[in-house]
Amino acid sequence: MKKNVSECIAIYQERLQTGEMQIAYKALVRFVMSLRRQFSRIDGYKVRNVSPGYLDYTYFAFSDDFLRSRELRYGIILNHRNMRFELWLMGQNEATQKAYWNLLKDTEWNEGVEDMPHYSVLETVLVDDPDFSDLPALSDRIEQSALRIIDGIRPYIA
Repeated sequence: MKKNVSECIAIYQERLQTGEMQIAYKALVRFVMSLRRQFSRIDGYKVRNVSPGYLDYTYFAFSDDFLRSRELRYGIILNHRNMRFELWLMGQNEATQKAYWNLLKDTEWNEGVEDMPHYSVLETVLVDDPDFSDLPALSDRIEQSALRIIDGIRPYIA
């Protein structure tokens, strides 16, 4: 049975009482902000601001001249529900998304995906079940994984 908004807000308030959710959320957003700073040091990329989201996705987008000329950008996404980091390739508008979806829908990154994702052309996992006890190692793992996948995608969109 679906709860009404008032019931959901009561549950939300109850869960906030311990303070643990606020601590965790703040730590997650701060980590994504530090990850953004790390990506801003990669030569050629213009990195946008962090969007903290609504307890669903916290992310930042980035692109280079190559991507901008094709109306594309990448996003490093913290998927809160699945607690994992993902790389999304996003189009500037719906027409661009559809064009690149048709180009990339049969690639390894969209294996098993029947319909175009709502916000992107493709979504792939960078780090599943991240270990937040060693943030520098986690940051490096996310960056290395993202750059490896980006290098693999580039020939398809050239």
